[in-house]
Amino acid sequence: MKKGFYWIMAAQFFSSLADNALLIAAIALLIQSQAPGWMTPLLKFFFTASYVLLGPFVGGFSDSLQKGHVMLITNLVKLAGLLLMLFGTHPLWAYAVVGLGAAAYSPAKYGILTELLPPQQLVAANGWIEGTTVGSIILGTVLGGYLVSDSASAWLLELRPLQAMHVATSANAALASIAVVYVIAAACNLRIPDTGARYPHQTYHPGRQLVEFGHCMRVLWSDRLGQISMAVTTLFWGAGATLQFIVIKWAESALGLDLSDAASLQATVAFGVAFGAMLAAVRVPLKKSLRVLPVGMAMGVACMLVAFYSRAWVPELQLSVGRLHVPLYLLFAGLFMMGIGAMAGYFVVPMNALLQHRGYVLLSAGHSIAVQNFNENLSVLVMLGMYSLLVGANLGVQSTMVLFGAFVLASMWLVIRWNRRNMRERDWTQLIGEPRRVLPR
Repeated sequence: MKKGFYWIMAAQFFSSLADNALLIAAIALLIQSQAPGWMTPLLKFFFTASYVLLGPFVGGFSDSLQKGHVMLITNLVKLAGLLLMLFGTHPLWAYAVVGLGAAAYSPAKYGILTELLPPQQLVAANGWIEGTTVGSIILGTVLGGYLVSDSASAWLLELRPLQAMHVATSANAALASIAVVYVIAAACNLRIPDTGARYPHQTYHPGRQLVEFGHCMRVLWSDRLGQISMAVTTLFWGAGATLQFIVIKWAESALGLDLSDAASLQATVAFGVAFGAMLAAVRVPLKKSLRVLPVGMAMGVACMLVAFYSRAWVPELQLSVGRLHVPLYLLFAGLFMMGIGAMAGYFVVPMNALLQHRGYVLLSAGHSIAVQNFNENLSVLVMLGMYSLLVGANLGVQSTMVLFGAFVLASMWLVIRWNRRNMRERDWTQLIGEPRRVLPR
């Protein structure tokens, strides 16, 4: 890999680390203010709404500047959202501002890969990026859980800089600490090189941008490879965002864990995704990416089975390794969650690489990722909205997980049938290197 790729990974790691720690801190802030339970998944809803609302516009913005500069500006927007939350803005609105930065950050983060690297390295690059991202999710979730714990907050609130800022609660102390991570991410952005890629002058007229975005949307959804990879990644991100909250509720209900420990269990899903992503990077070339689709069905079945697991299944024993003592029921739960994450990482990384390549061939780096983000995050909004309704209706966690797994299973079965029909019509391996730019002039 080129040297600049490692700075991209570093910037992505710290930015994602802060994003995920911030989510846990925001949840703690809602709990601290005694907000109703249905409001917690709306954090992700407000965050994701920014992706959907800005979808038609961020592609042009990403292509109008060097990608490293775009990543720097958008990281500073995320930091501004955190500071709003720290100084009293409602967590939902402040987290929506963080979402504005993330929405514009994503086309630059993924778009720069297609500018910097040849197509044959895209699956491997996506494996590394997803592995790095998931590593940051693991550490960010654990970091957020630690920062809102009693032991960490007691130490943080004794620090003079926080006392000078009149920070008096554990959630606010966590927010102030996470701000430092965003600053580190911004510093890494300054080291990302200029790839030399330049695109035609981008229009800033909202009406023209909407027309152009609609055209790009039709192009990717009409392409036989684009539509399959788009459908899979759209399903994955919607399901993944929902699973993030389901795991926390499931850990509380089935295992009796508090928020801090549930966040650590949630991190095992991310660890599994990292393992699956790295395995896909080694084993799945771009031209064989569609062969991983059945793994998505297996993930749905696994979610349905895990729903019935509880603490009562396992004897009250502990596994001791040195000074580390892990209850047996928690170890098994972590392994189950890790397995689900591994299946998710293994099937989504090749799909992501395929979609990026088709988008770059057909459109441009920024526009294709903007279309991808719009569809994926619209799915997140719909699924989080449905989950909030289920929580509001007091549906049990077990029933929710079974419905979730059944939805993933049925959706992936339909995508596989759709793909088989496409394959009967044309040999898709001939499409991989077929260049035809169709951006409107």
